[in-house]
Amino acid sequence: MSMMIERLEGMVNRYEEINQLMMSDEVMRDSKQLAKLGREQADLTQVVEVYNEYKKQAQAMEDAKELLKEDDKEIREMAEMELEQAQAQVSELLGKLEILLIPKDPNDSHNAIIEIRGAAGGDEGNIFAGDLYRMYVKYAEAKGWRIEVIEMDVCEAGGFSLVSFMVKGDGAYGTFKFESGSHRVQRVPKTESQGRIHTSTATVLVSAEIEEEDFDIDMNDLEIETMRSSGAGGQHINKTDSAVRILHKPTGIVVKCQDGRSQHENRATAIMTIRARVYEEHQRALEEEAGAQRRSKIGTGDRSEKIRTYNYPQNRVSDHRIGYTVNQLDRIMEGRLEELFNALQSADQQAKLAGENA
Repeated sequence: MSMMIERLEGMVNRYEEINQLMMSDEVMRDSKQLAKLGREQADLTQVVEVYNEYKKQAQAMEDAKELLKEDDKEIREMAEMELEQAQAQVSELLGKLEILLIPKDPNDSHNAIIEIRGAAGGDEGNIFAGDLYRMYVKYAEAKGWRIEVIEMDVCEAGGFSLVSFMVKGDGAYGTFKFESGSHRVQRVPKTESQGRIHTSTATVLVSAEIEEEDFDIDMNDLEIETMRSSGAGGQHINKTDSAVRILHKPTGIVVKCQDGRSQHENRATAIMTIRARVYEEHQRALEEEAGAQRRSKIGTGDRSEKIRTYNYPQNRVSDHRIGYTVNQLDRIMEGRLEELFNALQSADQQAKLAGENA
């Protein structure tokens, strides 16, 4: 307990230090430093508020114990009630603090880069990739987050063979990170004349946007090409070499960006995306080398890992990692993901509390 209090006091001191730093002229002039400190402050705010309430209730307990020593019977009875209430509050607040002190992924507050690919099932897999894209967009928009398309390969039958996009919002990566993996759909395709149920898949990969100062990428490792954009995008498309394709030679990671309105814009977005992908690969290699399991028991983030099934005939969604099943597929596909995402976050927290995380 003393170690926990010591850690909490350290967090309070850091919170107060950040408040002072953010008011300094030096930091005010540095927008990147200001944003970085702002994210750290936001991460600490809830812990500090809960800890302050805990200290208030702990003091109330001590005060009630003192009043129990009084000779007056009414004062002692009142003190017993106050002590009981304060003890219940302290117990509840300690539980909250225990969860809040679980080590967080420092990238949880960052924007999310999401890539969806149609996989098994041909046209139906691509159509399902489009359904997942719309599901995520509806959820993000309901939270007031912005969507920026990076790359989009539209299929004639519908959906996408590939769509990648950024979700801009505080905590976007922490919210979406458990979506990485293989998503399976079971339904009767529109092209199926016999009414038979088909199984198709789409894969999702979620990465955190990584700031340049947080992870430096060697420009000499990049092979950058420009080309004509293709697909929907307005009358200007196809007239200039505005699309940008970047290969990171050491890892073989490739990113293409064509939805910006200029080569300069596409280049900046492609470099940002490749930095996130290379950072992800760099972290995976480090953790593998250290013998640690990547991310958590909830999922490794590998595309091959089957994480969820969407069964249309039974209106059912099942997340196989946490045993979560709900007969509300229609609501889920409309972006009503809050309950599912909360269940994933809770399972991850419980796994970490139980010491299952490396």
